[in-house]
Amino acid sequence: MFKNKAKNGKNNICGKNIALIRTNSDYSQNDIANKLQLIGIDLDKNAVQRIESGERFVTDIELKALAEIFNTTTEELLK
Repeated sequence: MFKNKAKNGKNNICGKNIALIRTNSDYSQNDIANKLQLIGIDLDKNAVQRIESGERFVTDIELKALAEIFNTTTEELLK
C-alpha cells in the first residue's frame, strides 16, 4: 500500500521552507493566516503551524497562495 508521505515521514516537503521564509520575513503564523484569509484561503494559525511542522498536507491552491504572499515561486517552497 502506498503512503503519501515524504521520505522523512512528514506530510509535506514545503513546511520547513515556509517556516524559514516566514521567520526571515518577520511574519508570525497568525500574520500568514490573516494574509491567506484575505485572498480567500481559509486557514488559521494552527493550520499554518501544522504545515510548517509537516503534520498537514498542503494543497496546490494553498502552495500557490503562500508563494504569492512570500513573493517567491512554488518551486522555491518545494526545494
